[in-house]
Amino acid sequence: KNCKAALQQMSGLRENTDDPIIACVSRLVGHKGFSLVTDALHDIMGLDVQMVVLGTGEWQYEEAFRNAQGQYPGRFAAHLAYSPALSNLVYAGSDLFLMPSVSEPCGLSQLIAMRYGTVPVVNATGGLRDTVTPYDPTTGAGRGFTFQSYNADDFLASIDRALALYYDAPEQFAALAQQDMLVDSSWTLPAREYMQLYQSVCGG
Repeated sequence: KNCKAALQQMSGLRENTDDPIIACVSRLVGHKGFSLVTDALHDIMGLDVQMVVLGTGEWQYEEAFRNAQGQYPGRFAAHLAYSPALSNLVYAGSDLFLMPSVSEPCGLSQLIAMRYGTVPVVNATGGLRDTVTPYDPTTGAGRGFTFQSYNADDFLASIDRALALYYDAPEQFAALAQQDMLVDSSWTLPAREYMQLYQSVCGG
């Protein structure tokens, strides 16, 4: 909550730490899924949320986010810049992280978000599918929320599922965030598996 309050104060958002903050930190380009974000933007802002976007890119997305900041004062913040320091605060102070990339060989942002306890909402493609397993409310397993079909309706539905957990089952949402923070994305396990494979091939 301290991180969220700091982000709200710095971004000019209303200072209410109960509000969920949805974040994007990315190059603002079509390949990163920002056509979906702009298509769904007013529907997202019709929900009881705040939103922060950090990045630079194609003019149409920058313009859409600049306009949204004027249209939703205190609820939408557009930081159209490259700022590693600010990105840390956005990750740390947000609740949900949007990453609806068209394709993603690996993806780092969703891993960073999980390390900060910010639950990812991603398109189930490539490395995003590999690293963000769908949350199962029955068992508590999973790491975030995914959508399979690349369209605004499915994208919005995944956000709705995430927000339903945030509002209706806050303890479960907090447990998911904690679970994500414990994900080991280091090279320790892959390196060990590589060495085991290498030794088996070499007969060592």
